[in-house]
Amino acid sequence: MNRSLRPDAVLIQAAIAGALSFAHLHDLAAAAGQSGWKAWAYPVSVDLLLVAAWRRLRAGRDRSSWTWFTIALAASLGANVATAGLLDLHQVPAWLRILVAGWPALAFLGGTLLVHAPAPAAVEPEPDEEPSAPQVEMHRVDTPEPVPPAPVPAPELAPAPRKPPAAPAVPPALLDHARSIADAHRTSTGEQITADALTARLGLPAPTCQAIAAQLQLT
Repeated sequence: MNRSLRPDAVLIQAAIAGALSFAHLHDLAAAAGQSGWKAWAYPVSVDLLLVAAWRRLRAGRDRSSWTWFTIALAASLGANVATAGLLDLHQVPAWLRILVAGWPALAFLGGTLLVHAPAPAAVEPEPDEEPSAPQVEMHRVDTPEPVPPAPVPAPELAPAPRKPPAAPAVPPALLDHARSIADAHRTSTGEQITADALTARLGLPAPTCQAIAAQLQLT
């Protein structure tokens, strides 16, 4: 879909101002001794420097952009004022010829600094601090019930020492038989019989023999 072209008063005004300024710069350069294509190159140089400085200002760059924008604007306005009849273009002063002759080097320096100057480092925005949550004071109305203390475990009692097993009862007849064996051994050997020898002679269980030896007081 083709969009219809509408005349814009601002664009028309800009075209008229640019054309007049371009012509004034050309006339001033020609009066200062720059003839032919050189006179037409001066207004192009001034306008390019002015546009480059303005673009850098729009980008929010360093303060040097204002310096070069002011220099280019002064050159354009100066040419407009000089060609308004305040300056005799047939007898241009020497200082103006010097300015016109030195303008190409000045414009080249300004354009280079504007285009190739390092961009300032972007400042990272600081993160917004999160609002802290409001502190709420809490008061307990109910009183907690006291927790009963844990029961103290009773000390463990040491086990009672085991009593030695009671000596088995020895029948009197068996005791008399063992005594007779002991007496016979004493008569034949002249020495008292030992508990081990009596146990071997009797052939009875060890607890019974020990009980007999204890009663006969044998070792």
